[in-house]
Amino acid sequence: MAKLTKNKKLALGKIDAAKQYSIDEASTLVKDITTTKFDASVDIDIRLGVDPRKANQMVRGVVTLPNGTGKETRVLVLCTPDKVEEAKSAGADHVGLDEYIDKIKGGWTDIDVIITMPSVMAKVGQLGRVLGPRGLMPNPKSGTVTMDIGKAVQEVKAGKIDFKVDKYGIVHSTVGKVSFSPDKITENVREFVGVIQKLKPAAAKGTYIKSIYLSSTMSPGIRVDSKSLEG
Repeated sequence: MAKLTKNKKLALGKIDAAKQYSIDEASTLVKDITTTKFDASVDIDIRLGVDPRKANQMVRGVVTLPNGTGKETRVLVLCTPDKVEEAKSAGADHVGLDEYIDKIKGGWTDIDVIITMPSVMAKVGQLGRVLGPRGLMPNPKSGTVTMDIGKAVQEVKAGKIDFKVDKYGIVHSTVGKVSFSPDKITENVREFVGVIQKLKPAAAKGTYIKSIYLSSTMSPGIRVDSKSLEG
């Protein structure tokens, strides 16, 4: 454990807690301070000036990161037999209907995204108690309930992610891996923050984006100057 503490101290020593870093500096620094032996995820936390308890201040949406997330996304497609081939050709990891509904009822959730079609949503709706708390429930707003199954699978596999503000007013997401170049991390962050800015609710008053932090698994957070993301 002493070694980790030493690494942590070194990492903390590289960050000035009082400073706001430009996105280019932060994208380089997050790679420098990561001490894990595995390829850690790079995460973003954006604190918004909204009250998520009010429906007219809920911020949720989808974003396709230009460089993907670097993470292999496991996709389950729940569909009728006529759509099975389309789903498999697009790269879905699991395809079926009743047998997977039974598996999920039994507690199986070894997947990251579920895509389905309107005609089977009544069956999928029975799984709300299992899927809801895990954020796996398909939703037309995020494009995971659709007749265009093949396109939806391809988009998710390419790095499309669904996000929403939590009850504390924070949007948290993965925006890449530590093995990405700083340029790729910066491009992904710019795209993500740009989408959040477009979703500003009309009812939100005062400062909308209050703070942005970039971190990797186990690393301290680096505060990003939101002005460096403008333009």
